[in-house]
Amino acid sequence: MSIERVSFKVHGAVQGVGFRDFTQKCAASHGLVEGQVQGDGAAVGKFLQQINKGPRTAHVVKVETNKLQPDASNDAFVLLKTADSTFSSGSQD
Repeated sequence: MSIERVSFKVHGAVQGVGFRDFTQKCAASHGLVEGQVQGDGAAVGKFLQQINKGPRTAHVVKVETNKLQPDASNDAFVLLKTADSTFSSGSQD
């Protein structure tokens, strides 16, 4: 099992449609952690596919991602406010 860590930023009509809750449930169902996601590479890929669609009331335009070094200290998925986000759009994957 290869561990991957990816930061992501979602663009589109995702306010007021339960997108954060949807994202947290998707992450939990794949055993992923953080507002950047970290876990088995296959699970990270499935998670990113799900948030690219979002809940049925959302309209996702794009999802930006950056690969990061895995961090062994992360062990739970948490929601961060945008101001607390560590996302940097310097390099997209």
